[in-house]
Amino acid sequence: MNKHRAFLKWAGGKYKLVDAISSHLPHAKRLVEPFVGAGSVFLNTHFEQYLLCDINPDLIHLYQILQKNPDEYIARARRFFVDANNHKQTYYRHREHFNQCKDPFERSLYFLYFNRFGYNGLCRYNQSGGFNVPFGSYKKPYFPEKELWYFSEKSQKAEFRCIDYKEAFKQVRPTDVVYCDPPYAPLSQSANFTSYAHNTFDLDDQALLARTARICAQEKKVSVLVSNHDIELMRELYRGAKLSSIQVQRNISQNGRSRKKVAELFALYQA
Repeated sequence: MNKHRAFLKWAGGKYKLVDAISSHLPHAKRLVEPFVGAGSVFLNTHFEQYLLCDINPDLIHLYQILQKNPDEYIARARRFFVDANNHKQTYYRHREHFNQCKDPFERSLYFLYFNRFGYNGLCRYNQSGGFNVPFGSYKKPYFPEKELWYFSEKSQKAEFRCIDYKEAFKQVRPTDVVYCDPPYAPLSQSANFTSYAHNTFDLDDQALLARTARICAQEKKVSVLVSNHDIELMRELYRGAKLSSIQVQRNISQNGRSRKKVAELFALYQA
């Protein structure tokens, strides 16, 4: 089966893991993702329906716009991918404008531009909600037109909601299956990347998510799959779930030689 890449770069993206994730997902009518991110699982599974949620309004607005108006969005987004925009001063000028802009369509265009021209495809905001990823210095950023069109086509089966994971779990129905890809617990204090929106996802949230997943499976009789780093804390939090682990290479570093394989944990609460 041909795999489909997301049109966004994304820290912790699941493109390389979609086969492993799919093998853990029971059959259901609808897949619910409380942390949709770049959508690699959505793009590479075959459910009748999808409920795709995230707390980042820029991300969800982009998806909704691409779902409903792909022709205009792709045509206008293409205009950003020119040499004149691939300069540090221009990038920071666009970033300043974005942080003052309120129009969802215009913000969605800049969001894709920053994703491809910014450093490592990171999505990060400061405590005031301002986007603050630095310039990426790439020779010729790729315009993902093919990936945009495929996402738009596939999105006709989806509903996108800008809500947090607790609200997403409230929407779960008995005919659903849930996959959670939360911000991961840090492997070490120096690797603490848990704030891609200006909200944080701390260890209390990790524990609450584990509890929410367990209760959802028990009370709504749906299967819930959660992925995270395979560390002792996560195995303790998901004690009682069916646990499995695989090795995965992390690709967020620009220096390929510094990329290391780490253990990925899958915790499945079965209906």
